[in-house]
Amino acid sequence: MQSDTHDDPVQVAYRRDGRRVFATLVRLLGDFDLAEDALQNAFAAAAERWPQDGMPANPVAWLVSAGRFRAIDQIRRQRRAAPWSEVDEKAESLPDPAPLPEDRDVLEDDRLRLIFTCCHPSLSEQAAVALTLREICGLSTEAVASACLVAPATLAQRIVRAKTKIRDARIPYEVPDAPDLPARLGQVLRVVYLVFNEGYSAAQGTDVLRPDLTAEAIRLARLLLELLPEPEVRSLLALMVLQDSRRAARTDGAGDLVPLDAQDRALWDTAAIAEGRALARDALGSGRAGSYSLQAAIAACHAVAPAPEATDWAAIAGFYDALLSIEPSPVVALNRAVAVGMRDGPEAGLPLVDALLQGGLDQYHLAHAAKADLLRRAGRGAEARASYAAALALTRQEPERRFLARRMADLDR
Repeated sequence: MQSDTHDDPVQVAYRRDGRRVFATLVRLLGDFDLAEDALQNAFAAAAERWPQDGMPANPVAWLVSAGRFRAIDQIRRQRRAAPWSEVDEKAESLPDPAPLPEDRDVLEDDRLRLIFTCCHPSLSEQAAVALTLREICGLSTEAVASACLVAPATLAQRIVRAKTKIRDARIPYEVPDAPDLPARLGQVLRVVYLVFNEGYSAAQGTDVLRPDLTAEAIRLARLLLELLPEPEVRSLLALMVLQDSRRAARTDGAGDLVPLDAQDRALWDTAAIAEGRALARDALGSGRAGSYSLQAAIAACHAVAPAPEATDWAAIAGFYDALLSIEPSPVVALNRAVAVGMRDGPEAGLPLVDALLQGGLDQYHLAHAAKADLLRRAGRGAEARASYAAALALTRQEPERRFLARRMADLDR
C-alpha cells in the first residue's frame, strides 16, 4: 500500500497505523510471526466490518483487539500439537489491551520498546538493522536488502536468525533501565537513521519520498532525546530535521526527483532549518561531537547556502575528512569524494570515486551516478553517459530512473 486512498479507510489506517498496531501485538503476543499474522487478520476483519459498521472511534485499539483475539484462535487451533491445557493457558494468559492513549508522543511507546528489542546487544548490528526495517517499518525484504546492500536471500536468512535468537533467548520487550541505555544507544540511533533514509530516498517503488517513515524516525528521535539527552541523539535529530526541511523542494509536480542544485530554496522549511541548526550548535558545543554531529554540520552548510554556488564546499569537505577518520565507510568516502570534486573541480574527485568503484562499490548505483555527474561537469559526455547507464541498470526506484534517463538524454542533446 504505497499511497493513501481517500475512499478506503482500511488502506489509510494500514499505512498510517499498521506498524504501530504490529508493535503492540508483539508486546501482547510475544512473537513476531504470530503478531504479523494477527495484524493481517485484524485488517482483513476491518475490511469486512468497517464498511458496514463505520470507522471505530479508536481504530488502533479496535485493530489490536481484533488481532489479539484472532491470535488466540490460532493458538487454540494448534492444540493437536500440544496438550489442550497448555495451549489454552497460553491463550488465556494474553492480557486484554488497555485503551491506547490518543497522545502518540508518550515515552513508553510500543514502537520504541520494539526498537530496543530489535537492537538488543546479543544481536549483530546487521541483524538489528534488518529486523527493525522489516518488522517495525514494514518494508519488503527486497527494499531492506537494497538499503543494507545485500542480496534478498541473505537478508531473509538474517531476519529469521534474529527472530529465532530473540525468541530462544527470551529477550525482553522493554526500554532498558537508565544505566544500560548508553551502551544500547549507538545501534538504536543507526537504525532510526536508516529508517529515516528509507523515507528520505526510498530504495525502490514509484515514490521518491516516504514522509510517513521520515516523520516516524524524527518522532522516535524526539522520544530518545527525552529519554537520554546525549549530544549524538541531539545531533541525529538535528540531521534529520535539516534534511527533511528540503522535502517540499525535492520533487516536482510530477513526482520526479529535483537535485539539490536545482531546488527552489524558497520551498525549504525555514522553521525546521532554524530548529536543526540550534540542535546542531548545542551538540557541537558539548565538546563530544561524534559522527552525527559532523553529518548535522554538513547538512547545516547546505541549509544556510542561499544559492548552490554559495555552498561552502571547503567546510563540507573538511567535515567529511573528520567523519571519515571516525567512520571509515565506503559511503562516507564516496560523499567525501563528491565534496572534493565540488571544492577542487571534477577531475580531482574522479580518481577517488574510481578507487571506490574498484574497491567494492561497483554494485552501488549512487557511486556510478556520482562518477557520471563528475564526468558531466568535466565535459566528458560519452564517459558520463556510460556511467549514467551503469547507475540506471542498478536503480529500482522509478523517479530516480527517470532522473538518470533525463541526464542521459541531456547529454545526447
